[in-house]
Amino acid sequence: MIQKPLISVLVPVYNIERYIGLCLESIICQTYTNLEVIVVDDGSIDRSGEICDLYAQKDSRIRVIHKQNGGLVSARKTAMKVAKGDYIGYVDGDDWIGEGFYSALLSSIQQTDSDAAIAGFTRELFTKRARIINALPLGVYDGKNLEQLFSSMISFGDFFRHGITTYLWNKLFKKEIIKNFQISVDDRISIGEDGATVYPALLNCKKISVIDNYSYHYRQREDSMLKRTITFSKEAESLFVLYDYLKKSFGENIKKYDLLFQIQKYLLSTFIIRSGGILNDSVSMPFSRDVKEKNIVVCGAGTFGQQLVKRFDESNFCNLVAWIDDDYWEYRRCALNVDSIASISELNYDFVVIGMVDSYAARRTKDRLIDFGVLQSKILTLDIKDEVIESYLNRYLNYKD
Repeated sequence: MIQKPLISVLVPVYNIERYIGLCLESIICQTYTNLEVIVVDDGSIDRSGEICDLYAQKDSRIRVIHKQNGGLVSARKTAMKVAKGDYIGYVDGDDWIGEGFYSALLSSIQQTDSDAAIAGFTRELFTKRARIINALPLGVYDGKNLEQLFSSMISFGDFFRHGITTYLWNKLFKKEIIKNFQISVDDRISIGEDGATVYPALLNCKKISVIDNYSYHYRQREDSMLKRTITFSKEAESLFVLYDYLKKSFGENIKKYDLLFQIQKYLLSTFIIRSGGILNDSVSMPFSRDVKEKNIVVCGAGTFGQQLVKRFDESNFCNLVAWIDDDYWEYRRCALNVDSIASISELNYDFVVIGMVDSYAARRTKDRLIDFGVLQSKILTLDIKDEVIESYLNRYLNYKD
């Protein structure tokens, strides 16, 4: 009888007692059963560790490691060092997976002789559910096609979309492809941890399968929706570490696939998202029109939108008339004063600023606003040309509070 390959599933856990049971239940109920589940309790102070231990008693495939809190990178490194599987998968402890998730990813790898399989995922936001797919087309990438993937995996098309999502958890890798990249990630990286492993590992692949599976369920929690960040200069320090690490990890390939420019666009988009595109009281905004002393509606309540509203509230640069989003009810549950997009027809404003970095999402939102009667000339989206990417990025990298 041929032995099925072993998949090691790495599960970092920290203070998620409300969610970890569903996560582990979804893993042990996989239709593909030859799994080892390595759970790393990263110093939880709630009952998370106790729940993990209970599951380990119930299922011999589960191994629990308790350690002092060291962060996500540290937890994943700990798990990787003891993983025995032929393949490596990841599930965050507050998420869950459909019964056939690993069967689908492994089948894709085996049928195409790929080194990695990349799926989409389903975003779970309270009562709302949305399927998210990678921007790069579905298919098997090798040879010239693989070179095209490398040339757009971090940055795809207009500013800014990832060609392949940064997340580790919607992917399955051969262990020999990813192990060293996971273990070598700089512990100082606290923003972009997944990308620091994913992109160097993909560059190590000779064949990659991109599939239309959405059975990874990413839970967007209330505390993750609310973006209460550290000082921006501290975030800049962390992102500088990520920038330097990725450049070194790519080595000689950095020129071959235009990876330096891709990294720069990635880092700049992250800076803009986490700062609202505003560096100081002089308000340097990456939009095509000047909004000083104008009546403004912000559309979008994600991280970028939240930071925009925060910066507008902190300064008297413009008058914030309203804040709108399709998911307004979910954000109200987080005590954010957000209204529906439909309310735009009742407002008086000079401009609507779309607080979204993803160019595709921004275009869809712009079309929705036009459907509600908003003039195209009054809708502002990010306006960043390729030739200014590096200079913009350097301003953020050198920023001090």
